[in-house]
Amino acid sequence: MLAQIPLATLAALLLVGADRAPSMKFLAPAINSPSTERSDATQTAPAETRLPVWVYFQELRAQPCEACETAITDLAVARRSQRRTLPGVVDIHDMPLPQECANAITATGATVRVQSRWLNAISALATPAQITALQKLPQVLRVEHVRRGRSNARDEMSTATPMAQFAAATDIYGNAAAQVDQIDVRRLHNAGYRGNGIVIGVLDSGFRRVHQAFKSVEHPLQVIAEWDFVKNDNNTDIQTGDNSEQHKHGTWILGTMAAYWPNQMVGTAYEARFVLAKTEDVPTETPIEEDYYVAGLEFVEAHGADIVTSSLGYIDWYTQADMNGVTAVTTKAVNIATANGVVCLTAAGNEGHDTNPATNRLIAPADAMQVLTCGAVDSAGAIASFSSDGPSADGRVKPEILALGVTTATVNSTNTTGLTGVSGTSLSTPLLAGAVACLLQARPDFTVDSLRTALFATASRSDASGTHPDPLFVTGYGIMKAFPASQFLTPCLGDLDGSREVDAADVSITLLDFGDCAGCAADVDNSGSVDSGDVSLVLINSGACQ
Repeated sequence: MLAQIPLATLAALLLVGADRAPSMKFLAPAINSPSTERSDATQTAPAETRLPVWVYFQELRAQPCEACETAITDLAVARRSQRRTLPGVVDIHDMPLPQECANAITATGATVRVQSRWLNAISALATPAQITALQKLPQVLRVEHVRRGRSNARDEMSTATPMAQFAAATDIYGNAAAQVDQIDVRRLHNAGYRGNGIVIGVLDSGFRRVHQAFKSVEHPLQVIAEWDFVKNDNNTDIQTGDNSEQHKHGTWILGTMAAYWPNQMVGTAYEARFVLAKTEDVPTETPIEEDYYVAGLEFVEAHGADIVTSSLGYIDWYTQADMNGVTAVTTKAVNIATANGVVCLTAAGNEGHDTNPATNRLIAPADAMQVLTCGAVDSAGAIASFSSDGPSADGRVKPEILALGVTTATVNSTNTTGLTGVSGTSLSTPLLAGAVACLLQARPDFTVDSLRTALFATASRSDASGTHPDPLFVTGYGIMKAFPASQFLTPCLGDLDGSREVDAADVSITLLDFGDCAGCAADVDNSGSVDSGDVSLVLINSGACQ
């Protein structure tokens, strides 16, 4: 059992490392039982229609609360201490919202759905009259509709192919051999890097874990935490009352990473541990809603996920102009997760692409600043016709990295000894997430930024000068090459001779090139000339490269 930490202790953690941080305990997610009313949010809704809305509050958490506890576990503290880019280990985003916020919502007659520490907001079900009352509350900044999206699962289900049509297994990876080798994961596995010690968070529709590929004595599926945000309980498997399709998509996703069934199906990270969040409600045409996604992301991050993979996306009520990395709610949440040191991967979408670099077909949160946005290729390495293109609205390369997303091998969601092939960027994404788990095991020194640099510099479109992204924003940096990425040495500022050490030889190079020298390696600060500023940078960075 993890020890709990009072919020009064948080202030002492703001600027200290994990060696001084006490262990922390997970608290149950702040979520009320969901209503069965799931109608679309419109400004012209009937008076009694209850709409899902975000209620954003003024910041009321400036003072720590001695009686309160945080949701952050010691695993999360360890990861943040290693990879977090924000100051300290924890901050105000880790404090729960004051109870008075939820009380103010329920006092209007509205019903609380989920609470977001990161957004300082609560999603609620409210009638138009209650929304008006919420907008008038003195502590409320604004009220916005909860956006709705889709998982692409309905498109992919129709493409499921019985594995009897696949070639006979020829090695331990069985039907997964081609997709594992296409992204060069086999060599990482052979070197002993199979995701051991890495925690992967998965946001999806539900997870059926009775398949033979999850029951290996040697490498069983390891789930360390789970939460169903639809039914508000700790069971992400299919349950009484669930739609018969509820578990399928998530089960397929999990199979690409966690399966271990020698000579039949082996996933990309079968020694990793998993945190599962059921955030999509499948019945009929009900779309997924972003508040469950945000709550799920906060949950898996708090449980110490090193990596989060999601194949869910949001575009309803957003425009392509909103795909700018800072607008969509799920995008904002992913930005916070990556700043906390989580490597996030998400599907680019199955909306297709064109040859016009000025247009995009992305779905949020594929536009997030440091998310690895994943496209799909076929077994020959050609881009899939459905794979969404970029760039982001602010011109960044999206998608960035590719893997097999056409008839990708995975476990059958209804037959415990069957395998299947499924298509979509939903499937290429977890393949890449599993590869990243192996990379992080091999290179614990990688940060979110340096991992991205290594992946882009070694992917299939890379060249001698570094990287060469697709100018049409369809294939990004190309197909991942996991093993070369594990060997990539991040350039060391001031190491001008490539010795992996900044020393007197590098100082000599700056002195020899002193003066106008645009483009010279010795122009460390890219000022167009080698001067005292460059000498200072070399001296400051003296020593062995990390």
